Amino acid sequence: MTNTPSPLFYSWLNYKCAYTCYNPDSTSSHALVLIHPIGVGLSGVFWVKFIQKLQEYSFPFPVYNPDLLGCGESDLPPVAYDPKDWASQLNYFIKNVVKKPVILVVQGGSFPIAVYLCAGDLKCDLVEGLVLSGPPAWNVITTAGNLRISQLIWNGFFDSFLGFLFYQYAKTRGFIESFSKKQLFANPDQVDDQWVSLLEQGAKNNKKRYAVFSFLAGFWRKNYGDLINKIEAKTLILIGENATIISRNAVKESPKYKLDVYSKNLKYSRGKIIKGKNVIPYESAEEFAKEVMNFCQENWGKRPEKIGRG
Repeated sequence: MTNTPSPLFYSWLNYKCAYTCYNPDSTSSHALVLIHPIGVGLSGVFWVKFIQKLQEYSFPFPVYNPDLLGCGESDLPPVAYDPKDWASQLNYFIKNVVKKPVILVVQGGSFPIAVYLCAGDLKCDLVEGLVLSGPPAWNVITTAGNLRISQLIWNGFFDSFLGFLFYQYAKTRGFIESFSKKQLFANPDQVDDQWVSLLEQGAKNNKKRYAVFSFLAGFWRKNYGDLINKIEAKTLILIGENATIISRNAVKESPKYKLDVYSKNLKYSRGKIIKGKNVIPYESAEEFAKEVMNFCQENWGKRPEKIGRG
């Protein structure tokens, strides 16, 4: 894996969905599938530094980096998205494009997508492993939101001209840089031009606001506790040592508490607190990549020659 490949496309429910694949000629029995977070300008580009580290260490698995519907190069229908929609998309993607057992690597608030892929009606039997990067606070992921309120917020603000104006502000370079420094990175100096430019460029198309607003409206807020308890996949939990909770109505949880409670509720899991805050695959790409590669090696394959324990 040395170059950034051109996007590839597949059709799902008559939508055009995009992905990139690194190391496609690998003969490894397993693959990584990356699930990016939902946010202004975010798509598969979120994983750029993590993928770069996998390339540097000659990671042997193929790596699939899909854009969720409404994000990146995928189609952008103007609808309110539920995590089940994206889980259905990835279920199809894994079964019909990847076609081999996978380890999901999922960032932050996209964890519910992975939950559906690991347990319940949308469970995909090809999912054998799970890496959680900074999952939501436990009290958030196990507390159902009010669907009626989410719908009112969606109809009254987000799916309106006011919502359109709000997005014009949220996609500005100044807002992206300020929000990243305050909420996402432990070290403000790590908010580099590459990060800000990626998000600024990724947010240009106004149709991308629907995925972002679906997340902000809270359509993902459900009690996932029972499904999480049913997950059988081997799981690695990685949490930033400076991790914070962005949601205003969440009870504060320390990184250690979050790691302990997730470890207790995921049957086959281990975890670690590493450097960084809320976007550790970018801010702490080196350490994050080493942990993921070691996890894969221990469970599913040969150890890349250049990896250290780190």
